[in-house]
Amino acid sequence: MSQKTVRAVVSGRVQQVGFRQSCRQMARSLGLVGWVQNLADGRVEVLAQGGAEQLDQLVSWLWTGPAGAWVTGVESEPVSGDQTLKDFFIHADPSKSR
Repeated sequence: MSQKTVRAVVSGRVQQVGFRQSCRQMARSLGLVGWVQNLADGRVEVLAQGGAEQLDQLVSWLWTGPAGAWVTGVESEPVSGDQTLKDFFIHADPSKSR
């Protein structure tokens, strides 16, 4: 199975609604590796790597997100893979590190 990598940026009410935790859970259930993080502008960024079908399922899920989220847009694009990724994790919130 060939590995693909997708970077997605999710807009809307996607912070402080459990989006990153739910995204990690969904990605892990699909067997994907990568990460999710909040962006300073209120969006959420996702980098996911795995099979094409599983990535499509994750990107479709991003349009809904967890209960409480209100997604207004998902921009996704294929990117170069990162062979060092072994799990799907949450990056620290950049707004909390100031």
